[in-house]
Amino acid sequence: MSPASPVLDPVVTDSLTIDSLEDSMKAVIGDTVIAEAPKEDLLKIEGNWYFPPASVNHELLEKSPTPYHCPWKGDCQYFTVSADGKNFQDRAFSYPELLPGAAERVGKDFSNYVTFWKEVQFVD
Repeated sequence: MSPASPVLDPVVTDSLTIDSLEDSMKAVIGDTVIAEAPKEDLLKIEGNWYFPPASVNHELLEKSPTPYHCPWKGDCQYFTVSADGKNFQDRAFSYPELLPGAAERVGKDFSNYVTFWKEVQFVD
C-alpha cells in the first residue's frame, strides 16, 4: 500500500524565485530583509522554505485575520509584511499549533516557522 499523497495548501501554489544558495538564505522584498538563516536551519515543506522563528524580523510582520486550515498541519496564521514603505497582505504565514502527526510527517517540530510567497524572494 502506497502512502497517501501530501495535501497541498491552495495558497502556496505560486512559484517563488529561489537562487542557488551556499551557506544561508534570506527572504527579502526589495532591499528589506525579512528573514535570514543558515540553510541547514531551514525546512522545505511542500516546496516552501520555512525559517525558524528566531531568524525572522517580527517587527516587519503584523498578524492578519485571514483564516486557513490545513488538514494535516492545522490552523494557519497569516501575516502582513511591511517592507519598502508598503504593506503586503498575507505574504507570510506559519502554523503556531501543529496537528498531531504533522511534526512526525516533516521530521521536525515546525510550529511557528515562517514561510513567504508572492513578492517575497529567496536569495543568498
